[in-house]
Amino acid sequence: MAEFVLTLYVAGTTAISARAIANLHHLCQEELGGQCEPVVIDVLARPRLARAERILATPTLIKSRPLPRRRIIGDLSDTEKVLRGLAL
Repeated sequence: MAEFVLTLYVAGTTAISARAIANLHHLCQEELGGQCEPVVIDVLARPRLARAERILATPTLIKSRPLPRRRIIGDLSDTEKVLRGLAL
């Protein structure tokens, strides 16, 4: 079981979505030592999941483990800000 569970909600295959996905993978591999379970959900393909999580903007990253749950909105390009925002 991964120590960190991060779910990224994106809208389609836009440039900002691609950048956020790449930044998420970098975060998991380089900053969290590969102990991360990244999940990417396209809100256009799976709108029910987006509604259940109350996703209002994309890209949105949700850290569900370890607690507490945290959210970050944006393309995750500022690694230090993302780590602080997720309390990692």
